[in-house]
Amino acid sequence: MREYDTKTLKRLQQIELEILDDFMAICKRYQLEYFGFGGTGIGVLRHRGFIPWDDDIDVALTRKDYDKFIEVAQREYSHKYTILNAQTDPNYPLATTRWIVNGTKFREYSMKDVKCDLGIFLDIYAFDNVPDDDKLMRKQAKEVWFWNKLMILRSVPFPVLGFHNWKAKLIHGICAVVHYAMKLCCISKKWLAKKMLQATTRYNHQDSKRLAYYCDTNPYTNMIEKIQLYPLQELEFEGRKMTFPKEMHDMLTILYGDYMQLPPVEKRKNHFPYELDFGNRK
Repeated sequence: MREYDTKTLKRLQQIELEILDDFMAICKRYQLEYFGFGGTGIGVLRHRGFIPWDDDIDVALTRKDYDKFIEVAQREYSHKYTILNAQTDPNYPLATTRWIVNGTKFREYSMKDVKCDLGIFLDIYAFDNVPDDDKLMRKQAKEVWFWNKLMILRSVPFPVLGFHNWKAKLIHGICAVVHYAMKLCCISKKWLAKKMLQATTRYNHQDSKRLAYYCDTNPYTNMIEKIQLYPLQELEFEGRKMTFPKEMHDMLTILYGDYMQLPPVEKRKNHFPYELDFGNRK
């Protein structure tokens, strides 16, 4: 983990809280259900706010509310924010949406060569229905994961890995071959994003017991039983009320073990930027 100086991190977190406030205001006005999760979930239970070294906020909505949020944000907040996802900019290689403060810059090292405008943002995830049949679920998960990784490799030939050895060199070599092969064959970034979206939304017309965001390192990491999720609960996050899954403690324990125990310094992660500019907010 690269470390921010205290002043810079606090300024960044404050701007992210302002984005969060606008996000929650839209959700309240249009009756959209959202929930914090992942590191934001750990932060609210362990620190009642940010993990001290963290530099982002993760929120999620079901696909229907996610689509409605994007439509409202583009219509009512374009003077203040930009919606960035694979649909608004084919060069954006991720499955999430970033709600970016206009006039700012925030570019992680993993995204330093991605050719799109990146700024200080709120990370927004769409959760989709998962089939109750485990065989169908695994098939869908593998398909979504496959298309999502091709989306990333189409723009990023050498993705950031969590290790540095001969295996890393081998994986980077394979990734580079796939990247340049797709580029040589003129594989469309829009087409890859469309295939991924079709796969992940395939079961949204059906009732199901689970929701998932498959586009992570492990496609099964962000899978939620609806009885674990609802009814959502309100918890205090940096002095404001924010909604989280009903059984978040159990979910975080499964994912992280004893998450209330601070990890050793070498395992503390953030998104320390390659480029950071607060714009006119200085």
